[in-house]
Amino acid sequence: MSEQVQDQTLSADPEGGEGEAELLKLPLDAWHRARGGRMVPFAGYEMPVQYEGIMAEHVWTREHAGLFDVSHMGQLTFTGEGVEAALETLMPADIQAAKFSHPVYSLLMAENGGILDDLMLTRIQEGEVYMVVNGACKWDDIAHFREFLADEIGLNHMEDHALLALQGPEAATALERVISGVSALVFMQGAAFQWQGHDLWISRSGYTGEDGFEISVPAEAAETLADALTAQPEVKPIGLGARDSLRLEADLPLYGHDLDTETTPVAAQLGFALKKRRREEGGFPGHARIMLERENGPILKRVGLIVEGRQPVREGGLVLDADGNEVGKVTSGGFAPTLQKPIAMAYVPAASAEPGTKITLAQRGKIHSAEVVKMPFVAHKYVRKGA
Repeated sequence: MSEQVQDQTLSADPEGGEGEAELLKLPLDAWHRARGGRMVPFAGYEMPVQYEGIMAEHVWTREHAGLFDVSHMGQLTFTGEGVEAALETLMPADIQAAKFSHPVYSLLMAENGGILDDLMLTRIQEGEVYMVVNGACKWDDIAHFREFLADEIGLNHMEDHALLALQGPEAATALERVISGVSALVFMQGAAFQWQGHDLWISRSGYTGEDGFEISVPAEAAETLADALTAQPEVKPIGLGARDSLRLEADLPLYGHDLDTETTPVAAQLGFALKKRRREEGGFPGHARIMLERENGPILKRVGLIVEGRQPVREGGLVLDADGNEVGKVTSGGFAPTLQKPIAMAYVPAASAEPGTKITLAQRGKIHSAEVVKMPFVAHKYVRKGA
């Protein structure tokens, strides 16, 4: 089973392959290796896919707390007068109305209404925005921002910082022992903290569907902090494999797989990212097409599938109509450890997107039966009130 999830996690790199480029190393590279991390290429970096096994790490995170190294992602800060309005010309978030220190999920939009990246942004104060973008396309994102934002807007790529994610039902208990005060945060709220003389930014957020935190820490302090966290009895290091199976169970799309430049937010069922003022006023790339799709409906929609039997259907599997014609594609798929069933995300014709609809899939010459189900597959466990 662990090999199946591993194959899904590391299927085609979103950047289209590493070629001859030398792989980059995370600030915690030696730390991962010393703990038995199996390192693999991902998004231009060597990253740990697993330590003791994907299934065990998945279950541990669901029951206790897992520490993920996500330092491959891009941490950016934008500064300058009018930075909120400037960023709104590139994405559909209502950044000017966003509360300080409350992360907002948004999308970097292409002119055709497709998605260049999905990201998290936080207004730190007036004229300052912190953003986390996907590692596989961070360099393209940075180039895009530099091209389309005015010179007066400052852009800092925080290459001297690591990013750690502590996820699971016991994450708050463990982190509070190390950094006092973090348990007062609620889901999608962040704050600045001091730890051993280092400035940290911590938000109660993550990519697993579990309660948890993301911690921006100077790279020089990352190993000491990782040691302090994994010294807690609730915490173990967790690799890419379990991160992928957890996010799939939680209905969290992965850029380059479930989202891309040909997929609109409407088709991806990410309408919540299209804020009301921005829908009405427009002013971001792809607005006209997106509004037409909201009114008339998209051709395809992203749905969740339970696959019959025990064999998963992975990314690239075909969705077939009654005559055997290809009408859609599986974008993520694997065996769900929590459900003990194969699950998948796929784009299917809008008329077939209602829960309960039977779907036929094909992969490697085999036909599979599946059923559309309501997502997430596993309920989110975010803490929305004080712990």
